[in-house]
Amino acid sequence: MIILEISGIEKSFGGNQVLKNVSMTLQNGQRMGLVGVNGCGKTTLLRIIAGLEEADGGNVSFLKGMRMGYLKQTYVPTPGNTVLEELEQVFEPVRRMEERLRAMEEEMATARDADLVRLGEDYARLQERFEKADGYSRHSLLQGALKGMGFGEDRWGQSAEKLSGGEMTRLGLCRLLLEKPDLLLLDEPTNHLDLEALTWLEKYLDGYRGAVIVVSHDRYFLDRVCTDMTEILLGVSEQYSGNYSSYMDQRSARFESRMRAWEQQQQEIARQEAVIARLRSFNREKSIKRAESRVKALEKIERLEKPTDEKQIRFSFGVNRRTGEDVLDIRDYAKSFGERVLFEHADLKMSSGDRVALIGPNGIGKTTFLRCLMGLETPDAGTVRWGANIDLGYYDQMQSSLHGDKTVLREVWDDFVRLSQTEVRSALGLFLFTGEDVFMQVNDLSGGEKGRLALVKMMLRRDNVLLMDEPTNHLDADSREVLEDALEDFPGTILAVSHDRYFINRFANRVAVLGPGGITVYRGNYDDYVREIERRALGLETEEMPGGMTKTEALKEKRRQKAAREEKKALKARAAEAEKYVAEVEERLGEQEKQMALKENYENPDRARECARVYRELKEELERAYAEWEAAEEAANESGE
Repeated sequence: MIILEISGIEKSFGGNQVLKNVSMTLQNGQRMGLVGVNGCGKTTLLRIIAGLEEADGGNVSFLKGMRMGYLKQTYVPTPGNTVLEELEQVFEPVRRMEERLRAMEEEMATARDADLVRLGEDYARLQERFEKADGYSRHSLLQGALKGMGFGEDRWGQSAEKLSGGEMTRLGLCRLLLEKPDLLLLDEPTNHLDLEALTWLEKYLDGYRGAVIVVSHDRYFLDRVCTDMTEILLGVSEQYSGNYSSYMDQRSARFESRMRAWEQQQQEIARQEAVIARLRSFNREKSIKRAESRVKALEKIERLEKPTDEKQIRFSFGVNRRTGEDVLDIRDYAKSFGERVLFEHADLKMSSGDRVALIGPNGIGKTTFLRCLMGLETPDAGTVRWGANIDLGYYDQMQSSLHGDKTVLREVWDDFVRLSQTEVRSALGLFLFTGEDVFMQVNDLSGGEKGRLALVKMMLRRDNVLLMDEPTNHLDADSREVLEDALEDFPGTILAVSHDRYFINRFANRVAVLGPGGITVYRGNYDDYVREIERRALGLETEEMPGGMTKTEALKEKRRQKAAREEKKALKARAAEAEKYVAEVEERLGEQEKQMALKENYENPDRARECARVYRELKEELERAYAEWEAAEEAANESGE
């Protein structure tokens, strides 16, 4: 059953048209992910659906009687309410029903027979309504939502107005989920949630009976929750079935298919235009008529638009030198603020090439941990030993090292004075800072733009050990994919704090969980970590593959070995082709020697010179062929070592 239908939505702000032609249908029970680059209009579309903004064109229609709930990125609680009272308001109608049921029970206790029958029927109907409204389970639902969102019982009596911004957002999400509207509109619901709260929310939405539209940069969340995806690209929407990963596969296939169709049409148009030009060049009446006929046919062709994609950043991280095998050894690390202990007895060892994701609950001190390693804060106890040849790079999620009064160009150039302006602008261009963008003030940049600027500087430094604090924050999904590709090819060592589980799956080979009493390290990526936690909860032994690898590591190794086998096969084929070509050139050289020995050739000066020229060229070609054969043989032999 369709509960929402959007058709041809348009929206402009000043002279900038954000939404040009957005359409979508949503069935009851569907969970739709809304994706696109930053600034493409996702939040604007949610606000139009919620009735908070008017579209310039198009239509939005709902199923009659449908209840809708919208999670804003900011939530304001009722003045004077405690955390618990703020959520109990959701069940106020249920509470009144319960009071009425208790009153009816007292009435039935003293009622006469005739009145008792009527009261009993009314009581049964009200009791059924009470049950459907979760009257009997409301307390467990309320407590489950609070605990799931990270509000322990010690917080329930706290004033809701005194919560932090992130906590207010979580409280607003709790309230919205308990209201159970027919359509949930969620704008970045995963912001301010730790991994435990994220897992709870995913399970809750997976069993949600209504429909959901969610805007999120959390691709792991979209994979776990969504049944469908809608992308806004250059103001136009496209709908896909399946979760985020399925959408990415379909999107690539669609783009390639459209590009092939466009290229084929362009080739056919060029061929027809060449035929028309040739017919006209004959300058005969009959050929001119044929040319005009082809022109008319060409004009009737429905021209395909060249497929376009939003710009993506594209870059890679290199290193100036290699580290030693031992990179980092942390022992008995501790940090407190006053009486509040963040962590203590934290140990961590890292070797060259390690990619460690540092995770843990909000407030445990993950950012502080990195800042201590960078010397920006002082630990209370413990030792840190860095290995040899360490060049340390730091990505600060707050971008506090950027200078707000500088331009984008000057921010980079002042740190890399040996580069020319052209080189600096080229580097900035890789991160989408082009034209007049480089003269923008750093203070005027968005969070995502500041993040990209910090990545420019990190790329140019070519450090071999990267400490990264939430590097995917503020980046859109496409930019996150490119960052992950760059880190995948990075030859150095990485320690990254992140809540982005999709990112952790892409880059990490170990997960380090920071807690009050220290660090626990797990092999593999985030999925491996979750599986291990589940196995331990069931009392099962650690699941490891031969050599101590996790399933994910083993799968990656299997893929690597397959790629190596395919590469070796290709190199051997290349060597065989090179050997075959050497034989062909040698045969041609032998034939040429026979030609040079013929009397009619060596007695004729012109023929003799031509034969000598061809012979020299064949000798040079044979030398090149031998060199290519040797190189191919050497590469094939090295691949088999």
